[in-house]
Amino acid sequence: MTGSLLVKPDLSPAAAQVHRITPASAGWRYVGFEVFDLHPRQKLEREMFDREQCLVLLSGRASVGVNGQSFGVLGGRRSPFDGKPYAVYVPARSQVSVEAETNCELAVCSAPGEGRLPPRLIQPDDVGEEVRGAGTNTRYVRHVLPESTVAERLLVVEVVTPGGHWSSYPPHKHDSSHGGETQLEETYYHRLSRPGGFAFQRVYTDDRTLDETMTVEDRDVVLVPRGYHPVSAAHGFDLYYLNVMAGPVRRWQVSTAPGYEFLT
Repeated sequence: MTGSLLVKPDLSPAAAQVHRITPASAGWRYVGFEVFDLHPRQKLEREMFDREQCLVLLSGRASVGVNGQSFGVLGGRRSPFDGKPYAVYVPARSQVSVEAETNCELAVCSAPGEGRLPPRLIQPDDVGEEVRGAGTNTRYVRHVLPESTVAERLLVVEVVTPGGHWSSYPPHKHDSSHGGETQLEETYYHRLSRPGGFAFQRVYTDDRTLDETMTVEDRDVVLVPRGYHPVSAAHGFDLYYLNVMAGPVRRWQVSTAPGYEFLT
């Protein structure tokens, strides 16, 4: 993989697509990630032949249909910090139609698929919640598309980290098919609760052939092709991120960085 792991958003007034990350642009094989800002009555129509998708309504309301099946008007969060999301699982070889009812921020997560499963609505009550960590390592996890639910490759999760706390910590990795790990590429889409804030994310390997520490601002994406990837939120600025993971095996198994085992 070449180039920076930090991807800045396109926030120009004419841009409906804020992010477009593909396996080709990221230099890997599995994960794709896009973000759209849709205005009322604006439509997004698309078909992916060989990729499954998970549409996550980050904020606003929109009507969603898949292959002519309407799931109605979904959403209602004012921001990603405002409770659990609505999402729609879309198998490969499907036609998708989204029409915004209000200003709407839509994330589209994708991975290779064959279309073996039906489309389905994921309601807030379907999204499991978990408090992970303790003290200044406490964060709040929302399992949108976990391995306990059916999909071909995608894993999707939301995490809210209070300001001043660490997250994705102790440092862990999932880049190998050995040692109890599974190999998963991952994207982090970051949102901050207040304007002007920042967070830090480090992505590094044991041998330091990859070692990059990034100042993350609102709506940035961090790519994690391999290595450990802890996050720290600045005091006073709660941090949200949407994780998308995919790899050869749809299972989340990690190993902790040497020296940090006492924290597990």
